[in-house]
Amino acid sequence: MPETAETRALYNGDCPICASEMRAYADYSQTSALPIAFDDLNRTDLAAWGVTEDQAARLLHVVHRGQLYVGAEAFLVLWEQMPRYRLLARIGRLPGIYHLASWVYTHVVARAIYARHKRRQARKTTLPN
Repeated sequence: MPETAETRALYNGDCPICASEMRAYADYSQTSALPIAFDDLNRTDLAAWGVTEDQAARLLHVVHRGQLYVGAEAFLVLWEQMPRYRLLARIGRLPGIYHLASWVYTHVVARAIYARHKRRQARKTTLPN
C-alpha cells in the first residue's frame, strides 16, 4: 500500500452507502488538504492491506501512521484526522458511548450493509451474459 498519505481508509466502493459516505469524507479531505487517502477495496491490492475481500467488505479498515484499525475504532481514527468530525470522535470515545456504538456498528449496521453486499454479489453472478 502506498505510504504517501498519513491515513488511508479502505471501503467498499460498490456499496452505495459506503461510497457516499467515503466520497463526502474524501471531498472534505481534499478541500482541506488533509493527508487522507481513500481506497476502494474493488480497485486496490488487498494483499498490501493484509485483508481478504470478505474481511474488507464486512467492516471499515483504516491505517493511520502504519497501524491498522477496524470497525468503529477505524471510524474514530478517521474522524480524529478531520477537524469537522473531531467532536464526533471525542463523543464516540466516551466509555459508554464507545461500547454501544461499537456493538451497534459491528452487529447491526455493518452486518446489514454486508448482507446487502452479498445480495448484490449474488445478483451479479445470476444475471445472464
